[in-house]
Amino acid sequence: RTYPQRELQVHATGWVRSRWNWWVRIAWKSTARFHPDDVEPIRSSFMRSAQALTLWQHEYRVCREDGSQRWLLGNAKPERGADGTVTWHGFVTDITERKQVESALVESEALFRLIFNHNLDAALLTRPGGDIVAANLEAQRMFGYGEEELRHMGRSGLVDTSDPRLPAALAHRAKEGWFRGELTMIARDGRRFPAELSSSVFRNRDGSEMTSLLIRDITEMKRLEQQLRIDATVFESQEGMLVTDAQGTILRVNKAFCAITGFSAEEVVGHTSHMLKSGRHDAAFYIDLWRKLKKHGYWEGEIWNRRKNNSIYPEWLTITAVKGPDGQVMNYVGTLTDITVRKQAEEEIKTLAFYDPLTQLPNRRLLLDRLRHATAASSRSSQSCALLFIDLDNFKTLNDTRGHDVGDLLLQQVAQRLSQCVREGDTVSRIGGDEFVVILEGLSPNPLDAASQAEQVGEEIRRELGRTYMLGGHSHHSSPSIGATLFSGHQYSSEELLKRGDLAMYEAKAAGRNTLRFFDPQMQAQVTERARLEAELRQGLREEQLLLHYQPQVDLLGRIVGVEALVRWQHPSRGLVYPGAFIGLAEETRLILELGDWVLETACRQLASWALQPSRQGLCIAVNVSAQQFHQRDFVQRVHGCLERTGADPRRLKLELTESLLVHDLQDVVHKMGQLQALGVRFSLDDFGTGYSSLAYLKQLPLDQLKIDQSFVRDVLVDSNAATLARTIVSLADSLELQVIAEGVETAEQRSFLERSGCRYFQGYYFSRPLPIAALEAWMGQAEP
Repeated sequence: RTYPQRELQVHATGWVRSRWNWWVRIAWKSTARFHPDDVEPIRSSFMRSAQALTLWQHEYRVCREDGSQRWLLGNAKPERGADGTVTWHGFVTDITERKQVESALVESEALFRLIFNHNLDAALLTRPGGDIVAANLEAQRMFGYGEEELRHMGRSGLVDTSDPRLPAALAHRAKEGWFRGELTMIARDGRRFPAELSSSVFRNRDGSEMTSLLIRDITEMKRLEQQLRIDATVFESQEGMLVTDAQGTILRVNKAFCAITGFSAEEVVGHTSHMLKSGRHDAAFYIDLWRKLKKHGYWEGEIWNRRKNNSIYPEWLTITAVKGPDGQVMNYVGTLTDITVRKQAEEEIKTLAFYDPLTQLPNRRLLLDRLRHATAASSRSSQSCALLFIDLDNFKTLNDTRGHDVGDLLLQQVAQRLSQCVREGDTVSRIGGDEFVVILEGLSPNPLDAASQAEQVGEEIRRELGRTYMLGGHSHHSSPSIGATLFSGHQYSSEELLKRGDLAMYEAKAAGRNTLRFFDPQMQAQVTERARLEAELRQGLREEQLLLHYQPQVDLLGRIVGVEALVRWQHPSRGLVYPGAFIGLAEETRLILELGDWVLETACRQLASWALQPSRQGLCIAVNVSAQQFHQRDFVQRVHGCLERTGADPRRLKLELTESLLVHDLQDVVHKMGQLQALGVRFSLDDFGTGYSSLAYLKQLPLDQLKIDQSFVRDVLVDSNAATLARTIVSLADSLELQVIAEGVETAEQRSFLERSGCRYFQGYYFSRPLPIAALEAWMGQAEP
């Protein structure tokens, strides 16, 4: 509001006289006063105007009696009188509403600036031409430019113009006045990153057009999306998967889990994994599982679980603990594979390898294993054991007169009767033809008492086997001759015990058959010979009487790819002694450690020598390693030291391990193999199929090759079981991506069968006998084009 211009008269000191009109008196004197904060500024403004006689113009506040305030704008022109008094003439305008608007605008702009600068997204204000008017702190951080730099470069330098989505985005904003979507942006360092944009056009106070841009870097979000897609793909793999919370409550399962177990996701989510238990494992199994899982954060192994239809099945289960930032377990992730088919294959191979197909009794291989266990158990318990070697009298006559079918019926009934004569922990085995072996364990520590116990069982067997048999509708009488020998601990090898039982059985036959005889102490000539052989072997090692022969290993085209190092003993009086005559002795006397070191050193020196010959550089040497050697604490260091001393290429050294090596401390075996493999050394599992380890171990071992045992190769053309086993081993090796080699190939027919079965590498007399190094070099020279 503008008041009428009136004369204002103020002393030079700045005090206002009482010459105001009526509204001035009301506003200034009677009902209002200056705001305390404005008194001094008003006085100062009057003084400056009086001194320079310049226009007085000032904004100030006045306070009313009702407590309200008003803003006034004073405008007055000064005049100085003759007496020096300055008088102002002007007018006063009420500007309260304008000041309120201005204050609101200031507060609004301050609030906008605060929000703009502290927005977590990059924010830009631009003109229609792309010039940047303002950029917040996040925009400067995101793009790497200062605000002034951004103003000079404009928004076009921030967008990847090659992004195919850009034209559509610009068209949409031009048509609709806004755009929201994803585009590729470019930072100062040239880095391109995905961003989510929100853009809108608005009018400024002066009517000019402006564009606001909110930009969010979604690089991490895209990475997480990609990871989620990958995780989802992995989760829906062919393996069953389940996720539980820390208490074992199932949170999620995949389709493969449902297919394996028969449960739907709805039926298991919210329940604990206890619903899958089969009941085949005792509490100790699960206690050990959880102990290892909590200690290592990981567990894997074979476990039996239950399907929805209540059938139980074997699975290979891997459990991994997922921990949070505080180190506490948040979830468990289980991965499971139904190994029913694999277990069936294992059982089939086990049956073919370890059981007699006619009687279903353990065969010779399994018998030898049971003998090793029996000797170990008796060593710990000090109890005695007995071996009964049983041969049916006149069995050949039955086969010749009534045929092999009838003979097989007799053998099956003999097997049943033998099994009924012994305790559950004893072993009944058929080792071939009409020969059976019984192992009796847990006999008295006193040799005389143990002999009496064994004789009682032997006589019961003799009586049972002497009863009449019904074979194909005809009765038949048979009798056994039984040889018995006692043993305790590791005093004798398994083969030695069988020999003693065999000798005692022949004593029984010589005594008129249908009787039992114990091993005669007079037969100790063999024991004496063994002691002498041990002493000579020690001397042979000292005097370097041992040497290596090498048997070539060839591929499908007959090209030599490597050799197996086979030890021989050049005895001063016996001549060339083959390993079968002294390796068992070396194992029992631990001379195998010294012998094994010598073989390894000699083979590595030969590798180093071949490395200097271009035509021999690619050859490998396979070295057999005994269980005693491998389980030495410093075995890895010994091999490493040997390689360094000789300069042999570790990639050309192949260590052949036997399945018996896997019986003890598999974790240590895997660890040592891993260390040696890191050096370049390769591994072959020798005599595969003759051991008894679970095939589940195979995928844990860093193997390169499986070796088909010569006992299977020898019979592939005459024994369907051997042929099936050979094909199964080749198929298994292919599925595990392992090379397979057959040893003991002696005929072209055997080689052809193995080739048709998928075998690609061979070793045996058909190609070459084991040769001394000079003869081998000559053989290779003839084989080379």
